[in-house]
Amino acid sequence: MSHQELALLLGNAIEQRQFDTALIQVKGMRPVDLADIMAHIPPALAWHLLERLPHRATVFSYLDADIQMQLTLEFPRANLARLVGEMPADERADLFKCLDQEQRDALLPALAQAKREDIRKLAAYQEGTAGALMTSDYATLEASMNVDEALAALRVEAPDAETIYHAYVIDVQRKLLGVVSLRALILAPPHQQMHSLMLSSPIHCAVGDDQEDVAKMIARYDLIALPVVDENNALVGIVTHDDAMDVASDEATDDFHKSGGVTSIVGRLKDASIGMLYRKRVFWLVLLVFGNLFSGAGIAHFEELIAANLVLVFFLPLLVDSGGNAGSQSATLMVRALATGDVVMRDWFSLLGREALVALCLGGTMAVAVSVVGYMRGDEVVALVLAMSMMSVVMIGCMIGMSLPFVLNKLGFDPASASAPLITSVCDASGVLIYLFIASKFLVLG
Repeated sequence: MSHQELALLLGNAIEQRQFDTALIQVKGMRPVDLADIMAHIPPALAWHLLERLPHRATVFSYLDADIQMQLTLEFPRANLARLVGEMPADERADLFKCLDQEQRDALLPALAQAKREDIRKLAAYQEGTAGALMTSDYATLEASMNVDEALAALRVEAPDAETIYHAYVIDVQRKLLGVVSLRALILAPPHQQMHSLMLSSPIHCAVGDDQEDVAKMIARYDLIALPVVDENNALVGIVTHDDAMDVASDEATDDFHKSGGVTSIVGRLKDASIGMLYRKRVFWLVLLVFGNLFSGAGIAHFEELIAANLVLVFFLPLLVDSGGNAGSQSATLMVRALATGDVVMRDWFSLLGREALVALCLGGTMAVAVSVVGYMRGDEVVALVLAMSMMSVVMIGCMIGMSLPFVLNKLGFDPASASAPLITSVCDASGVLIYLFIASKFLVLG
């Protein structure tokens, strides 16, 4: 049975108030699969099933943000407060930030004071920073504890902690002293103290650090979680690897959209409205329409040459497309390398020289191929013009494609803004001018 069919069956059972029947249908299902099914049930019905699930907070966390918001409108205040109270601290804060002021004012009084203060603290951090990404559900130990005392403390903290595979050793001011793994605790002698067992000066980040940098740090050092400290070096939270993966996925998606000349799409593509898709795509397309006028101006300037040598028209799309394709390849490689930190600004000039050699080889190969076709369609002069033009167009395209992401990065823009449509338009305009300029030096007007 497909998820859509099961969702229909569950919806009918809920409408008839047969909640036990519905629960039997989903018994033993994984939360992520159950969330996918619930996404196909109308929110007015879905909340009745969700609140009866023993792992409702986990299922709710797998739902898309827009579906979560629809469900919050259906839940009675007390039921919503119970659900929110069971959620991990970071997800609870993310949901709170999506609520309007009226919903916030209704929700906060229904929560325990500790959870209210935690939500306010986490929701106060600026979006896109480690503070906004972190969770306050983590395990801590004291430096004076021995192994037996530490394991006993972890048993108490485990139900509420996001992870206990790493525990953080702090002093009375909550300053981060070190980190100790659960593996190390299990293998260590019972009376060994934390200050001798812990890893001092652990890798950490600040609350204001960019979340993309945090995700890169977690990936670089292969961490389960990364501690987050404030300006006083006091531990305030941790960023877990699964949240870092979400950030990396979102950033990669955003880069892919930008590389296609599309501004970021919120939510799932299949649920996007026609209006939203139009708004996300129209800007670059309209802008590049005017950019392509340069190509038309170049053709108009060499109108007499083209009229006297119509064979040039046959090869015009081939040449300009080759430059755009070569430029797009170079831009894609550079954007990704900049995004992953594989290259930095100081690598520009060294990479420029290497790219020039690669472009020379590519252009030479393509020039040989196109010159043969040029000779067959025209003569040896046309073949020479095509070979020189292809070499020049590919060289210029590769240089533009490689350099534009660096230029945008230097100016403070996202390198991914060097989209394929932009690169293609720039290379098209320059390719037309190069091709017809070279042709004007070798071919007569007639």
